[in-house]
Amino acid sequence: MFKNKSGLTKHTCIQHSEASHNRKIFHQAAPSVRSPSPEAWPGYDHLDFGGPNPDAEFEIQEGFVPQDGTWDDWTPYKSCITFEMANFLFSWNQTSAKQIDTLLDLWAASLIKHDDAPPFTDHHDLYNTIDAMPLGNVPWETFSMSYTGAKPLHDIPPWMDATYDVWFRNPHLLLHDMLGNPNFNGKMEYNFFLGDWAWRQADIIAQDEVNDGSTFMPLIIGSNKTTVLVATGHTEYHPLYIKQLFPKIVPLSLLTFYIATKEHAVFHCSLSKIFDAIKPYMDTPDVACFPDGHFHRVIYGLDPYIADYPEQVLLSGVVQGWCPKCLADQRDLDSDEPCLCWCKKHREFLIEELEYGKLWDEYGIVSDLVPFMNNYPQVDIHNLISPDILHQIIKGTFKDHLVDWVESYLKIMHGTSHAAQIMDDIDNNDDSKALMKVYLPAIRGHVPDDVVHMFSAFLDFCYIDDLLQLQDALDRFHRYWEIFKITGITMSFSLPRQHSLNHYLLLIQQFGTPNGLCSSIMESKHIKAVKEPWRRSSQFKALGQMFLSINEPEHRSIEGEAGETVDGPAVEAHVDLATTPYKLVCPLCCRCDVRTLGKELELPNFPQLIQKFIHNQAHAADPDHPIFDPSSAPLFLGKVAVFNSATASFYAPSDLSSTGDTDIMNGLTVAHQSHIFFQCAVIWWFSHVLDACDPDTGMYVVAPTTLEDNTPDISIIHIDCIFCAVHFIPLYSSNFLPHTVTSHDSYNIFHSYFINKYADHHAFEIV
Repeated sequence: MFKNKSGLTKHTCIQHSEASHNRKIFHQAAPSVRSPSPEAWPGYDHLDFGGPNPDAEFEIQEGFVPQDGTWDDWTPYKSCITFEMANFLFSWNQTSAKQIDTLLDLWAASLIKHDDAPPFTDHHDLYNTIDAMPLGNVPWETFSMSYTGAKPLHDIPPWMDATYDVWFRNPHLLLHDMLGNPNFNGKMEYNFFLGDWAWRQADIIAQDEVNDGSTFMPLIIGSNKTTVLVATGHTEYHPLYIKQLFPKIVPLSLLTFYIATKEHAVFHCSLSKIFDAIKPYMDTPDVACFPDGHFHRVIYGLDPYIADYPEQVLLSGVVQGWCPKCLADQRDLDSDEPCLCWCKKHREFLIEELEYGKLWDEYGIVSDLVPFMNNYPQVDIHNLISPDILHQIIKGTFKDHLVDWVESYLKIMHGTSHAAQIMDDIDNNDDSKALMKVYLPAIRGHVPDDVVHMFSAFLDFCYIDDLLQLQDALDRFHRYWEIFKITGITMSFSLPRQHSLNHYLLLIQQFGTPNGLCSSIMESKHIKAVKEPWRRSSQFKALGQMFLSINEPEHRSIEGEAGETVDGPAVEAHVDLATTPYKLVCPLCCRCDVRTLGKELELPNFPQLIQKFIHNQAHAADPDHPIFDPSSAPLFLGKVAVFNSATASFYAPSDLSSTGDTDIMNGLTVAHQSHIFFQCAVIWWFSHVLDACDPDTGMYVVAPTTLEDNTPDISIIHIDCIFCAVHFIPLYSSNFLPHTVTSHDSYNIFHSYFINKYADHHAFEIV
């Protein structure tokens, strides 16, 4: 058990640094993942998924053939080592200029006797080399904007007289730079093509014969606010990002004005000016080199825009508090009646026919604001506002609404002081994602059953990948949330973020899984794109200085969501032991004999457990293996090495129907791992308390299994029998836990446990 994520990361890097790349695999290979192709969807052969361009008219080089082998051009660096050195000093360690000079001077002094020199002479040489990179170094440009419309005679707003500097990178050049990166070869993400919107766009594009054989390349755009300084006043930036169908998101522009300015037209005009570079290629093919070295004709399209609710309102030109997706009334967003979706033509018709005040009050339209996407073909901002799991579900609905309502309920029912004790017992963590995983069993016993049922339905909605079940979970959530009206916690559920859940079914059908369209992928870039460049600047008129360091020497890398997906064999599951055994008895020796280990584990029958394990392994392939007989089975009394930790990695397809035939957890069994030795694990078996899920939480309940003599049911199994780790949450009572209880006592003081299916989406699918 680790106090925080960094502790777990440090332990993993030290103890499990050598993954199973050289380890023998005992499982059959998992099915190969198929990439979408024209053959997979008959009738969509106008989309090009790779290969040489069939139209010679658009070929850049006649007879061009991509080179085989690895790409080994490190220009302007002398070698891979020189590049890695620059990457380490500038990006990883963020070494100061003075320290770089000191390091290079010492390095040069050590090489004098060898008549050699370090890769860089000083920090100026390092920075000049970084600036000279031909890849990933699309220069920053700037233009100025000012208001030129009619102004009032008196009390002119300051923004009307102001001049705004907009810094950006040419999106056309940036897209070519990303498409031409050979490290992305074979890394295209096809999940987006599982939705209907991309195919409808392809159908529209294919109606023009000039576009025949072109590749449709949707561009995912997103913007989000970030704060770099709070102590002396909020210094905010609003970076604009762009992403293609590759695992990389890059900063496109850095805005400083559009939230602070009442006239949001400046923002829309800026975006329109920035994307003018790719507008000609949204209906006429562009020619670009792809990562495989082939040239393709490309049609670009503005894709879903990733934004939080304030940005969604700004982008769509609707009034704060109204839905940017549908015509639902601001005062009745929680209505069960279906609503029509907004569309550009309907909006333009209403603006022509109705007055400004009527549009604002009855339709929530800001009529004097023209969305920038209106200037581009086949684009409607109301259709392209993407789902936002982070702000709409996790931080919005869960943290800001439901958790606050629970706290208000506890204050009404128990008073402020006792409610604070209950919230402390629940562990009201500020980390919304972490709290969301453990909140349901923690509140059980403190709140009415309808509140527990509501949270269960809400969490099911967050994890379910079946559209029919998704709608059922949403209906249950809406049915049980009435408890907060009955108890007087809230009088209305007309909240835009909660209302947005009604659109997820349609949005998933349009754009595929919402994970790839979440604002969290932008927030993860804020550190590299905004905060670190700001810290490197003088922090006075810092914007121009920040752009000098945004182009880091990482243009050859592939930036994706790290942490969940790891490299490894595509087998159903495999387990890796820690690199160093645990020195159980002697600090100088990593091995101990079986009897000593049995005493340490308080298992007097430990030699017999090993004897039974060896017997089972010897006859594993025998369908009619003999019954275990301690008198004749081989007995092992030698020394073993003990490992206190291991990592379990598993293949995670979306369909796990092949893992078992039973109804309970797909036939998987649960056990508590005690110690590991010689690729074997000492485990304590757990059994299901109920034949089905707990009716309140929807989670399975297990308890430690005991034998007839009331001793723990302990066995030894091969580690290849382990599929994955599970998260146990104790069944808490309504009594408070003593402060002396720690996480290390969990298996000793509790008698039964929930299997937490909300630990992550893989656990939800498996359990």
